Amino acid sequence: MIPLSLPEYKIKLSGTREHPTIWDVLRKKFVALTPEEWVRQHFVHYLIEHKNYPASLMANEVELTIGSKKLRVDSALYDNTLKPKMIIEYKAPHIAITQKVFNQISAYNMILHVDYLIVSNGIDHYCCKMDYESKKYLFLEDIPNYENI
Repeated sequence: MIPLSLPEYKIKLSGTREHPTIWDVLRKKFVALTPEEWVRQHFVHYLIEHKNYPASLMANEVELTIGSKKLRVDSALYDNTLKPKMIIEYKAPHIAITQKVFNQISAYNMILHVDYLIVSNGIDHYCCKMDYESKKYLFLEDIPNYENI
């Protein structure tokens, strides 16, 4: 896998050469190692180890249902009452972060109404704070520490 612009961590790999897996600290199991999963695991560890996000309030692969349609949020952060506070969308490192990616996470947020949206391909990371009163979002210069959200 290619290097990312995220801190390294103690990666646990398993599986076979043809079907490698990586340990998901939130789901507590080995999952298929894809380029997107490589980004997800690095980003989750970054939030937990460097930004003080509590793993107990985070989840990966959160399923949403809108009528008969099922959507999947890559990662979510909840507050202490288990209300969603942040959603994160990951792309493989070779996928550019475009308006289409922001449209995807915005569609999820129409259901969840979280305070923060993050999009990352492991190289570029964007964090927005929602301002529902003004009906806009503000790009932040950095991913906020947990204490500041």
